[in-house]
Amino acid sequence: MTALISFNGVLDPPWRAAPDPGEQPKPGTPSGLPVWGEDATAVLVCRQVQDVTDDVRTFLFQADEPALFQHDAGQFVTLNLEIDGRAVSRCYTISSPPTRPHLLGITVKRQPDGLVSNWLHDTMAPGTRISADGPFGVFTAARHPSAKYLFLSAGSGITPLMSMTRTMYDLGSDADIVFLHSARTPSDIIFRRELEMMASTVPTLHVAHVCERDAPRDPWGGLRGLLTADMLPLVAPDLTERVVFCCGPAPYMAAVRQMLLDRGFDMQNYHEESFSFGDLTVQEFPSPPGTQAATDDEVGDDGTGGDGARTVARTFTVEFARSGQTFTCGDDENVLDAAYAAGLTPPSSCGQGMCGTCKTTVLSGTVDMQHNGGIRPREIAQSKVLICCSKPLSDLTIDS
Repeated sequence: MTALISFNGVLDPPWRAAPDPGEQPKPGTPSGLPVWGEDATAVLVCRQVQDVTDDVRTFLFQADEPALFQHDAGQFVTLNLEIDGRAVSRCYTISSPPTRPHLLGITVKRQPDGLVSNWLHDTMAPGTRISADGPFGVFTAARHPSAKYLFLSAGSGITPLMSMTRTMYDLGSDADIVFLHSARTPSDIIFRRELEMMASTVPTLHVAHVCERDAPRDPWGGLRGLLTADMLPLVAPDLTERVVFCCGPAPYMAAVRQMLLDRGFDMQNYHEESFSFGDLTVQEFPSPPGTQAATDDEVGDDGTGGDGARTVARTFTVEFARSGQTFTCGDDENVLDAAYAAGLTPPSSCGQGMCGTCKTTVLSGTVDMQHNGGIRPREIAQSKVLICCSKPLSDLTIDS
């Protein structure tokens, strides 16, 4: 099967659902071209492995069937892998831009004891086939057009911002971009040479780095230490006029938020990646307690709710139909957390309703699902749910 997937919303990519019957084609959409159907998984073939730094590599993939990739710069995919006989799913930002649609790239830093990052670095080679779902995510400048941007990143958090920068560079955008990246040493700056090349040829792109210390053979003469509030106006004197995109470790992003708040920045113009794309494991999603503590204004002196009624969480039975496993889940906890507490290991990755890894079908029963874009309206209409963000409203039977 051949699928032609064009850029910028002209035709859905192979991993998106086929159009509804009778749906009018979008302007410029070639009619009659085959598209991988709903819930299909894209098969990717590794074409090239690029060394970026000593512990960072970019993996470039081509579709198994002839196809072009469509995504918004900043989005991510979920890789579905088998490592040592175990099914593993992980999210990785697409570092390649949608303006280069023949290949899809992810850039991965090797993590100490990281299951997937080490497997990719040690095993992935040209010709290796994997599967992926996506693209997912709303962390993209495509949703927030602006004349001026400030991109702030640390470590491997640079990848979505690099995809955005490459896209604007390829399109000849006249947007004014200040890109400030934090790294441990100059040798750890991801995409350093490429960023310098783009900045040298485009007057509207300004790149700066903050390094904690020198590298053994690469002394650093720029901004030194950790990012501070005083550095922001040095690189972006017109900070308040810019839309800010930030991605990096959670403490880094928390520090950035506080810096901006202290400077009176309008946080409606601040956007950050809301979860880590590193090596996530089941153990990193702790199960919540059986009941959720009420806030102070909800609790009466006698331990009841503020209106005098004692609040007791209801408990429902959840059955995974295919595996035959049954467990209980309170109406105040997500099904995924309850499954983990019962010793089960359903596939999951982000844990926040974004990546779609835990998507499954509810055969009977109802849930309250609060997702963040990892599921489409058509799928919800077909009784599909993301169990990481779904609380039961009744007993459930789930196709899992």
